[in-house]
Amino acid sequence: MATLKKPPKLKGKLSLISAIIAEKKAQNIAILDVRSLSGLCDYFIICSGDSTTQVRAIYQETVRACRKKKIDIQHCEDDFSGQWILVDFFDIVLHIFFAEAREFYNLEYLWSQAKKVPLDNQP
Repeated sequence: MATLKKPPKLKGKLSLISAIIAEKKAQNIAILDVRSLSGLCDYFIICSGDSTTQVRAIYQETVRACRKKKIDIQHCEDDFSGQWILVDFFDIVLHIFFAEAREFYNLEYLWSQAKKVPLDNQP
């Protein structure tokens, strides 16, 4: 009988997701602790890619790797232009932006009261 892998705890999940996107060369990875500011989730991970192709590759690899690790994905939103893709893990929301779209929407400014979380595996 195969042993099911247990999904990682929240901090482990943050580390795993940030490692996956870093491996796909995501840029300017920011992790915001929004627990005291929002009931939507606990953390935002925000990153960007140089092209819509890279944005899509980051998204596809994240979904593939997380499913393999038995990490539940609640919902994905894709603008179909590759400018902004959102992956909702319920307690973590990953925002993958094309660089110019990230500047335009400026989530770090909108959530500027959120605490920034440093992780060891960030580039």
